[in-house]
Amino acid sequence: MSHLDLTACKKRKRGERVFSFKTFGENGYPIEFDGSFLENVKALLELGQPESSSCIGVPCWSFELEINRQPPLHVLLYVIEEPIEASLSRHCKHCLYVGWGQHLICNKKYHFFLLSKDITPASLIFNGDSVDANPVKVKLNLVEAHGHTMHGVFHSNGFGHLMCINGLESGSDLAGFQIMDFWDRLCTGLKARKVSLNDVSYKRGMELRLLHGLAYGEPWFGRWGYRFCRGSFGVTLPMYKKAIEAIQGMPLTLLVHHLGNSSHDVLLIFSRYQSLSDRTLVSLGDLFHFMLELMTRVPKSNFIDSYYSQSFLLETACRWSPKRVEMATRVIIEVLKRAEFRWISRQEVRDAARAYIGDTGLLDFVLKSLGNHVVGKYLVRRSLNPVTKVLEYCLEDVSKASVESEGSVASSSNLRTGSKITRAQLMKDMFCVYKHTFKEHELGSHTHISDNVSLMARIILDSRYLIKEYNGDLPSKLELGLGGKFKLFCTVLLRDYVRCEWKTKLMPPYECIVLKENATVNELKVKVERNFRELYWGLKSFVAESIVNLNTSGLETVFGLVEVGRRLVLEGSVRDQGSTARDVYECGADGGRVVDCACGTKEDDGERMIACAVCEVWQHTWCVQIPNSEEVPGIFICKRCEQVIMVLPSLP
Repeated sequence: MSHLDLTACKKRKRGERVFSFKTFGENGYPIEFDGSFLENVKALLELGQPESSSCIGVPCWSFELEINRQPPLHVLLYVIEEPIEASLSRHCKHCLYVGWGQHLICNKKYHFFLLSKDITPASLIFNGDSVDANPVKVKLNLVEAHGHTMHGVFHSNGFGHLMCINGLESGSDLAGFQIMDFWDRLCTGLKARKVSLNDVSYKRGMELRLLHGLAYGEPWFGRWGYRFCRGSFGVTLPMYKKAIEAIQGMPLTLLVHHLGNSSHDVLLIFSRYQSLSDRTLVSLGDLFHFMLELMTRVPKSNFIDSYYSQSFLLETACRWSPKRVEMATRVIIEVLKRAEFRWISRQEVRDAARAYIGDTGLLDFVLKSLGNHVVGKYLVRRSLNPVTKVLEYCLEDVSKASVESEGSVASSSNLRTGSKITRAQLMKDMFCVYKHTFKEHELGSHTHISDNVSLMARIILDSRYLIKEYNGDLPSKLELGLGGKFKLFCTVLLRDYVRCEWKTKLMPPYECIVLKENATVNELKVKVERNFRELYWGLKSFVAESIVNLNTSGLETVFGLVEVGRRLVLEGSVRDQGSTARDVYECGADGGRVVDCACGTKEDDGERMIACAVCEVWQHTWCVQIPNSEEVPGIFICKRCEQVIMVLPSLP
């Protein structure tokens, strides 16, 4: 763990340039981003304020960013260059976990820290935290502040990782979406290739990837184009999509049947938001989508009204008078009361009510509208019987179990006159439904429904690694000709390792090479050597020897042989390099680790693993029934080896 102490850094001078937070990263603000990723980073850092390198040991720059003028609000962006020589470990575990283990190790990393201007950081710690993990705590003027507002890291070839963001709930001056907008602009402007993140974000005790998966079919980071990259415990993209579809489509009537006996609050919440919605909330996904959308429309200090009376029957146009609707409602309530709070079928209710109301159309209208609504002191529960597939009704006295706007007990008079719904109440209601839907299994409730919900939720929660492709493996194609200079896209293949199993992994992403119109093949080789030596630690002594599939002498003109913008592969060798082929890759020695878990995982996914002492194959500790609360045993033998040992003849 690298520990960078900034306590000795000099204070900022007055008159230093201040940049706009809202436009920082856009093209032209503060620079024209018209080069490769590394060139863009270098150009950006020329505008930064150099910090004293003696206090941290590595190059560091800072930018003062203005959020608001009135009232004044600023944040500081620190950019720290981490050379490979200063790293405690050359290998990047984040690359390994998202499937980039075959990438060559870069010579440098660039860390981007976003900190409040009011915080003078006592330290910056490169701890590789997951997104929204616990931030480093910094004390200032007896007030405990939460810094890093944001931490992102880029390898010098343009591949990066968003380590953490911490919004308002963590004490930041910025909301989470503002930080993500800033990060996305930065990645786009610098022309990053691909960026990953480990989504373990929470909101008020609820996992955001599950909450937003329910409401929108994608994680919260999906708003910025981040998509499923890799799942833990063998979770694949088709599994993830099916889990999202299944849990979104979970019928509320089924949950009413399932949760009705254990939680009155959930039933009231269903009724409350159905009365607010202008369309029927059929599924669990409909409910959470409506609640989250409602959250964006309700000011923090204001409220909206929610009425619990038979007046909701008259909100939609109907051909019956209010008096007839009220009469039919009373008849149906009396029929359900005579059932002594038992579930009875819709047909039974309808037949009994026909003795008093002859208009079957009116009865059908009222029965349809009454479902899961409160009338007086009664909740009319409606649910589809999962066995018979028949609609059933039941009456429940909720006069003693009604939830008021602030979560306290409300009287039946409040139900009749109306109650207020605030943002705080919305969050409480959302958490209540979330808890009873997804935490039942943890509390020991095992039913067919709860087991299925738990399985789907587990698949979604195990889909933590997300990725966004900005420019991909090929740099962004700008003008192919500019000022007599032209561009090619080149990568390299190491001749020394052609016969090894890693051959397919030895080609780094293409880089843009700018050449004069009359440049020779030898000049191209020199440019490629210089470019890739600067980028990759394992290519510091790389020598380009030939161009694959192109027979040429070194003195021929490049653009007489190939067209502008073409992709070329240059083959060569590494001289005076003591490292093995495997050492120059991000996966390092773990590249030779054999993973074959019962869940289907074939590569290290960041979860805790254990190796068999006999076959040396790695498996998840969870999958071999070693709880996370227990320490990993010193010696472990997998089931396959156990079976082989059992059938071996005993020694004399």
